[in-house]
Amino acid sequence: MFRLTNIRIGIDEALDEHSERAALRKKILSRLRIRDEQLKNFTIFKRSIDARKKDAIVYVYTVNLELVNGKRIYAKSTSKGLTPIPEEIHKPVQTGTERMTERPIVIGTGPAGLFAGLMLARNGYRPILLERGEDVDTRTTKVNRFWNKGLLEPDSNVQFGEGGAGAFSDGKLTTLISDRRCDRVLKELISAGGPPEIAYISKPHIGTDLLKNAVKNIRKDIIAHGGEVRFKAKVTDFIIEKNKIKAVIINDNEKLRCDIVLLAIGHSARDTFEVLYQRGILMQPKSFSIGVRIEHPQHVINLAQYGASAEQTGLGAADYKLSFHSKSGRSAYTFCMCPGGYVVAAASEENCVVTNGMSEYKRDGENANAALLVGVTPADFSGNHPLAGVDFQRNWEHLAFEIGGNDYRAPVQLTGDFLADRLSTGWGSVKPTYKPGVVFAPISQCLPGYVIETMKEAIAYFDKKLKGFAMHDSILTGVETRSSSPVRISRDEGFESNVRGLYPVGEGAGYAGGIISAAVDGIKTAEKVMERYAPLN
Repeated sequence: MFRLTNIRIGIDEALDEHSERAALRKKILSRLRIRDEQLKNFTIFKRSIDARKKDAIVYVYTVNLELVNGKRIYAKSTSKGLTPIPEEIHKPVQTGTERMTERPIVIGTGPAGLFAGLMLARNGYRPILLERGEDVDTRTTKVNRFWNKGLLEPDSNVQFGEGGAGAFSDGKLTTLISDRRCDRVLKELISAGGPPEIAYISKPHIGTDLLKNAVKNIRKDIIAHGGEVRFKAKVTDFIIEKNKIKAVIINDNEKLRCDIVLLAIGHSARDTFEVLYQRGILMQPKSFSIGVRIEHPQHVINLAQYGASAEQTGLGAADYKLSFHSKSGRSAYTFCMCPGGYVVAAASEENCVVTNGMSEYKRDGENANAALLVGVTPADFSGNHPLAGVDFQRNWEHLAFEIGGNDYRAPVQLTGDFLADRLSTGWGSVKPTYKPGVVFAPISQCLPGYVIETMKEAIAYFDKKLKGFAMHDSILTGVETRSSSPVRISRDEGFESNVRGLYPVGEGAGYAGGIISAAVDGIKTAEKVMERYAPLN
């Protein structure tokens, strides 16, 4: 097998799968100067869009090749992009010899918990997954009720329930980590019903609608391999004896004995953070980011990114990723950009307003939205308590709730009015997508002054990079505060906390930042457990 990079095809040559493969095959034969019969097969390894020249947008591919007499072709080839693919030798985890007296427990069924549970189940450890929320279908009903009627259920919402917070997002599968397990996660998601192209497109996404089905199928896989998944099973306490985990308390009344607990609780499990702190689990406050959601017409973003080719079939809804460093020392950036998506209510506590973004697989909504965030550090919090970041988040969420009318409507301001420090009084060309509703209010009343000033600088700067970003009619919806966990739960090289048998894992524990990295951390943590302990069956 060989790999060939930097194959460039015009967007009009790849309008469907058939034309794409035909164009690719022609380019491969030309690049390598070989006959058709010498190219036995090829698969797309990566595909991205190069839109730097708006009048000549191209797809850029890396392909894996199966060649007849490949070694001879490689030896004679003058193409700098052709390299042999080293054979990957999969080394299964060597399981340990220590004995568990009880089945391992995984707390949380977000990406970290699900993939940890999947690995343990497939290898004979028969895990029990405990989820405070509900299955993804029931959870969806509760979330829609909140969005439409403002009726919040604290344990079944955008943050809590099967699939975790990622189940109500764009299902973005991009990551900055480099780990062989990333490909494994993508393959598992495809096997569970995700679209095949997530294996090779440069910015893969699965969409909220398809991700829900994938999550259900992973749950079924866990159960089929001897695991158990329990919903509405909130862990309310931890029994620790001689610095070792002995049991967990479920819903304040059920005691479940255990030797091993994988703590995949998510970044919004504030009550669980408090219990862990009270039980002596070491943790520290960590940096995160806060800000707003900004909404533009999707066609404005398409035009800015693709120019006259914006309507070209196959390009889809354009996205963006922007960053800014202020002279003040603060930084701002766009995060979780949702093309053709919606701003959603993501509160998990009563009397708080929290925003997030989501889009479905087709990304065919009228608006584009993204988080516009400014970094904050523990130095910005009140005091040095490990949970000071939680209090910091909650304060701004409460203020947003109050100025929004105390009924989960969100405060909004047109971007032009925000920059001019005036109250908005009417809509322009952009209509808000946030439910249960919005209220015109000064965003400055529900975010710190330094965040407001940095956002203003960033908006002006981003408008130079992306034409239309600072358009007067675009909408700012407050507040976004759950960009990542406000704490990091300490763990050693074996991924174990200061209490033996307790393994902090994923985004809530402070070791991941998105679906892929959280899933990878879940797999790695499961491997640490497997390397130490023998299977149960």
